[in-house]
Amino acid sequence: MDIDQAEMKNVGFFGLYKESFKTIFSWKKIFAQITLTFILPLSIIYLAHIIIADLLDWRVERYGIYQQHYYYHGESSAWIGYWVFKFVYLTFLFLFSLLSTAAIVYTIATVYTGGDVTFKKVLKIVPRVWKRLALTFLWTYFGFFIYNMVAGVLAVIWATTIADTAFGVVLFWVLFSLYCIGFIYITTIWQMASVVTVLESSYGLKAMMKGNELVKGKKLLSWFVFFTLYCVFAGILILFYVFVWTYAFIIIGLVCLFLLMNLFLVGYVAQTMLYLVCKSHHCEPIDKVGLSTQLGGYLEPVFKPATDVELGQTHSHPQVQV
Repeated sequence: MDIDQAEMKNVGFFGLYKESFKTIFSWKKIFAQITLTFILPLSIIYLAHIIIADLLDWRVERYGIYQQHYYYHGESSAWIGYWVFKFVYLTFLFLFSLLSTAAIVYTIATVYTGGDVTFKKVLKIVPRVWKRLALTFLWTYFGFFIYNMVAGVLAVIWATTIADTAFGVVLFWVLFSLYCIGFIYITTIWQMASVVTVLESSYGLKAMMKGNELVKGKKLLSWFVFFTLYCVFAGILILFYVFVWTYAFIIIGLVCLFLLMNLFLVGYVAQTMLYLVCKSHHCEPIDKVGLSTQLGGYLEPVFKPATDVELGQTHSHPQVQV
């Protein structure tokens, strides 16, 4: 990554993706290793979920047709299997998502500081970062929960009042568009908070607040970056779902798996690039020495950051205790 931090301020939509692809191809070996270890399982989980969920939905509907007592046990078993599968699916999805985030953010930050990055080092730091990322994710999940609760209440009010009117139809699409804009914006804050969690001392709610501050001034760029990723993601899933029960399933399935795997890789790299752009926009210089020390601390047996290890601010070096 040969672009100077001062130049990152002027990086736009296409420039951000250009730098992302350039970084991936410049370090293709380690990114290939990360992809095969963390992102490939994540992609398989996404696509397998569509098939298994479809089968379980069919099973639940099948037992739901019958109301006799004879079929009650079968219907209950179907529902239990459905929710057990959902729990297992979300657990592994959550786990590999965090592992992928930690691995890629650490890799790009190490490349940025000019340090020596190897896959062995990546495997060492991932277990030390995922707990912090998990706490940040829980706060994000809480934010999404509140956001969707409010949206749900508005949807119920709409459905019970003006759903059948021409004004109601127009209002629905207006509210739906606003919902999508807000959803992607919260996603942007979450992604920024994830990078902050790995590269700075903040995590959890503080990382969310820091992510929100970073996005300010680059809201339009941030929104379009993740909007593009979501559109491509939706297109891949729709393509997979359309052909899932056809004779072309194997070929289309492999194509979708390849596309989804690369989309996740580009997305994780892009979110880290966006972090660097936002830091530059706010004139927060990234101390490469301090960042290198922060990253190196993850490789020590016990890492205890100082009270203020914020990139771009005056801070003490992390203290390492053996």
